[in-house]
Amino acid sequence: MFAVTALLLPLLVARIGARAFAVAALVPAAAFVHAAVLTPQVLAGATDPRLTPQESVAWIPQLGLSLSFRMDELSWLLTLIVTGVGALVLLYCRWYFRGERAGIGQFAAVLLAFAGAMYGLVTTDDLVLLVMFWEGTSILSYLLIGHYHRRGASRRAALQALLVTTLGGLAMFVGVVFLAVDAGTSSISRILEIAPTGPLVDAAVVLLLVGALSKSAIFPFHFWLPGAMAAPTPVSAYLHAAAMVKAGIYLIARFAPVFALSGPWRPITIALGVFTMLLGAVQALRETDLKRILAFGTVSQLGFFTVVLGYGTSDAILAGLALVISHALFKSALFLIVGVIDRQLSTRDLTEISGLGRKAPLLATAGFLAVASMMGIPPTIGFVAKEATLAALYDEALRGSPWGIVALAGVILGSILTAAYGARFLWGAFWRKKDPRHAALSGYMPDTEWPTPPFGFLVSPVILAAGTIVVGAIAPAVDAMLYGYADDATAPGFDGQDLSPGHLALWHGFAPALFLSLGAVLLGLGLFLVLQRIGWDRRPRLVRLTAQDAYYFVMRGVDRLSVSITTLTQRGSLPVYVGTIFVVVIAGEATALIAGGPANANLSGWHTPMQLVAAPVMIAAGILAVRARKRYTGVVLVSVTGLGMVVLFGTSGAPDLALTQILVETVTLVTFALVLRRLPARMGEHNASVGRVPRAILAIAAGVMMALVAIVATGSRVAAPISEAFPKLAYELGHGKNVVNVALVDLRGWDTMGELSVLVLAATGVASLVFVSHRADRLSATKALPEGPRRARRRPLVETTEGVRVQTAGDTAPRAWLIGGGNVKPENRSILLEVIVRILFHTIIVVSIYLLFAGHNAPGGGFAGGLVAGMALFMRYIAGGRWELGAAAPTDAGRLLGAGLILAVGAAVVPLLFGLAPLSSTVWEAEIPVVGHIEFVTSTLFDIGVYLVVIGLVLDVLRSLGAEVDRQALALRQAQGPRSGAESVDAQRSRTRGVGT
Repeated sequence: MFAVTALLLPLLVARIGARAFAVAALVPAAAFVHAAVLTPQVLAGATDPRLTPQESVAWIPQLGLSLSFRMDELSWLLTLIVTGVGALVLLYCRWYFRGERAGIGQFAAVLLAFAGAMYGLVTTDDLVLLVMFWEGTSILSYLLIGHYHRRGASRRAALQALLVTTLGGLAMFVGVVFLAVDAGTSSISRILEIAPTGPLVDAAVVLLLVGALSKSAIFPFHFWLPGAMAAPTPVSAYLHAAAMVKAGIYLIARFAPVFALSGPWRPITIALGVFTMLLGAVQALRETDLKRILAFGTVSQLGFFTVVLGYGTSDAILAGLALVISHALFKSALFLIVGVIDRQLSTRDLTEISGLGRKAPLLATAGFLAVASMMGIPPTIGFVAKEATLAALYDEALRGSPWGIVALAGVILGSILTAAYGARFLWGAFWRKKDPRHAALSGYMPDTEWPTPPFGFLVSPVILAAGTIVVGAIAPAVDAMLYGYADDATAPGFDGQDLSPGHLALWHGFAPALFLSLGAVLLGLGLFLVLQRIGWDRRPRLVRLTAQDAYYFVMRGVDRLSVSITTLTQRGSLPVYVGTIFVVVIAGEATALIAGGPANANLSGWHTPMQLVAAPVMIAAGILAVRARKRYTGVVLVSVTGLGMVVLFGTSGAPDLALTQILVETVTLVTFALVLRRLPARMGEHNASVGRVPRAILAIAAGVMMALVAIVATGSRVAAPISEAFPKLAYELGHGKNVVNVALVDLRGWDTMGELSVLVLAATGVASLVFVSHRADRLSATKALPEGPRRARRRPLVETTEGVRVQTAGDTAPRAWLIGGGNVKPENRSILLEVIVRILFHTIIVVSIYLLFAGHNAPGGGFAGGLVAGMALFMRYIAGGRWELGAAAPTDAGRLLGAGLILAVGAAVVPLLFGLAPLSSTVWEAEIPVVGHIEFVTSTLFDIGVYLVVIGLVLDVLRSLGAEVDRQALALRQAQGPRSGAESVDAQRSRTRGVGT
C-alpha cells in the first residue's frame, strides 16, 4: 500500500497541491490502526511465541531466504512510532508546503516510501531482508535530505549522509553474512533462539554495531546528522527523531539481550554511547540555530539510548524502550515547532527572536511540555523513562559492575547537560531577551512580530507534545505492554540474582533514582544560567579538529588519490588500453593452460569443403586490413572477414546465425562510414602508428593463445554437451523449432536481458558523446511541412521552389518522392535513389516484421528483424538526409529503447504474478476460419521488446553519428563563412556526398 500510494502521489499533488499530503497520511494512519488492533495478539505472543502475528513466503529457497515478517513487542512499538509519527508529519506537510508546487510531488512520494521502508525494516524477521530495507532507507533519506537540490549545502549534506550510512550498511551486511553462516539461518528470531557464540560471531557483532552506530549517528559517525538539518523540517522531525536514526537503536535493542555479554558489545556501546551523549550535549549549548540545537541534542539522546539499550539487562531494556517512546514524541514535536517558527518568521536564529512565548501561547505551551519530557520532569513519559534508566544503572553500579558505573556516571552527566540545552532552547525560542542596544528603553529586544499560522499547522506538534503527558499518565499500561519483551530479554551473567525487570510508573517513592533525576534537572538549569552569563556560545571551540573536518579531509584525499590513479592509468591512448587488455588475457589464459597440465587435442583439417574456400579469403582480408593505409579500405576488408563467417555459418547448418551475422556486418559497415566522415581519410595522417613490432608480437600472441584455448577446450570435453538437448527443450519448453531464437528469449532469457541493457547503455553512450546541449531530436523540425507529417502521408507531395508541400487540386508541380529530398543539395541528390527507397521502404519494414514473428520456428527473431528495420531507416537517411530521417521515424529513439526494455522486463516479470518462474512462456492455440491453425507464444512479447530496442539503437546511432554530425558540420561551414574558400567547401562536400548533407 505504501509503494502504490507513493507512485500515485505525484499525480495527486499535481491536481490538488499540498492537500495531497493529508491523503498520504491516511496510509501510515491505517498501518497504525492495524498495529493497534493486533495489540492483544502481540501481548499474547510474549507468553506463547506461536501466537505472535507473523507471515512468511518463500523467496529464494535454495539459499533458505524468505519474505518473513513478525510483530513482537519491539516491532509493535517501533511500528506504532514509525506509522503514528509518520501520519502526523505528513499531515503537518499539508500546511508546511502550502502554496508550493515545484518538487512537492516527488517529496511526498519519497517521504511515504520511506515510511514504508521503515515499516518493513522494523517488522521483518529475515536479516537479508532487513539489510535491503536498511539500504532502502539510506537511499530515500538521501533524496529527502537533498530535496532543495539547487542549494549546495543540501546536496553536500545528502551525499554525506548517504556515504556514511551506506558505508555502515555494507559493514553490517558482512556481519549479517557471518552471523547467518554461523547460525545456519537468516531468521532473526531463530538466531536469537540459538544464541550462537565464538570468534566469528564476535566479528559479526562488531560489524552489526558499525551499521547500527552509523545509522544512529554515534561517534565517530555523528557528524552527518547535524549536517542533515539542511533538509526541510518535516524530514528532520520524522527521519532524525522518530524513524531513520531509530533503525540503529532498534538493531541494538533487538540483539542486546543475546549479545550484550559478548566480548566487544558493552565496551563499544557504552564507551561510544557515553562519549556521544556528552559531545552532542556540549555542542548543543553552543549553537544559535534552533534546529541545530535540536540536532546536536538528538545526537546526545541517541548516545543515551545506545548506553541504556546496549547494556542489555531486563531493567535497562525496559527503560530504554520507554526512552525511545519519549524521544519520538518530544523530539518530533520540537522539530515541528521549529518548522512553524521558521515558516512564519523566516529565521531560526535565537538571537533574532524575542518574546515569542507571549505572542504564540499554544506553540509555547507545546514547546514547554516537549522540553519537560526531554529534561525528565514529571508527569511526562520522559520522567518515567529517565527514572527507570537511573534505577537500572544504579543497581548495576551497586553490584560493582565497571560498565554499570561508567554508564551511570555518563547518564547523570548527560542528563545535566540535557536540562541545560533544553532550557537554552526554550529561552532561545520563546523568552524575552536582553539587548544592550535597547538598554536606554527597556533593556530588552522588542517582541518579534508573529503572523498567526493556520490552526492545522499546529495540530501535529500539539498532539505530539500532549502525548508526552498522556503516555506518562498511563505509564502502568505502557509497562504492561513492554514488560513481556524486557522479561524475555534477560541476559545471563548474574547467578542467583533476580533479573526480572522493574516497572514503569510515575511514582516509585523516594528512591535514589528520583533524587538523581531531579538533581540532574536542577544542576542543568543552573549550568544554563552560568553558561549564559559567561557567554559560552561565543567562545572559540575547545578542539580545532572536528569529525566534520576529518570527513572532508578523507574525501579530499580520496578525490586526490582517484585523480592520481586516473592520471597514471588513463593515458588517453586507445592502443595502450587495448594492449593492456590483451596482455592480461594472454597472461591469464597462459597461466590456466600451464596449470591445467597436459591436454588432449582433437584436430581435423576441415568439416566442410566450403571452409577451404572461405578460410583463405578471410586470412587474406585480415592481412590486407593490417596493411591498409586508408581507413575505409581497412573497414571494408574487416567486413570481408565477417562475411566469411556468414559463409561458414550458412554451410554449417546455422542459417539463423548467418542471417544475423550478415545483418550485423551491414549495419556495422554503414556505421563506420558515418564515423569516418569526421576522420582523416588516411590512417596515421595526424598521429602515425608507433611500435609496430611490439604490436605485431602482441597480436600474434593473442591469436595463438585464442587458438590454443579453442583446441584445448574442444578436446577436454568429458560429458555430452548440453546443446544436444536444446532442440528437444526448445520445442517442449519454448514451443518453437528455431533453437537459437528460443534459447535467446526463453531458455537463456536472462542473458538476453543483460544484453538488452548493454545495448541501451551503448546507445545512450553514443548519443552523449555526440549531442552537445540536448539528447532530443529536433533536427527534422527545422523544415517541417505546414500541414504536418500525418497529412503528408495521406496525400501526395510535390516539390516547389519553396520546398516540399502537399499537392492541391490542379497542382502540376513535380511529385516529391521523399519529404526530405528537397532539402538535400542538388549535387548530393539522386532522384533514382529516392524512388527506389520510396518503393522498398515499406516492403523492408514488412520483411522485418515477418522475421520478428517467424523467428520462433524459422530463421529470424527480434534481433534480426530490428536490424532489417534499422537498415530501412539507413536507406531513408542516405536518400533524404536528416530531414527524411525525422519523417521516417518521428518518435524519439529513447522512447523506443525504453519501451522495448519495459516490454522485455514485463514479459519476464508477469509470470511471477501467476506463480511461475520468471520468463516462463505459455502457448495459445486456436483454429480460425480461412486462416487455419495459429499459435502464439508469450515469449514473442519478449522478442518484440528486443525488436524495439534494436530499432532504437540504430535510430540513436543515425541521429547522433549521422544527423547530428551533419548539423555540426553545416554549422562549422556557416561559421567559417565565405573566407574558408571553395577548396575547403569542396573537401567537406566530398566527405558528406551521398549521405544527406
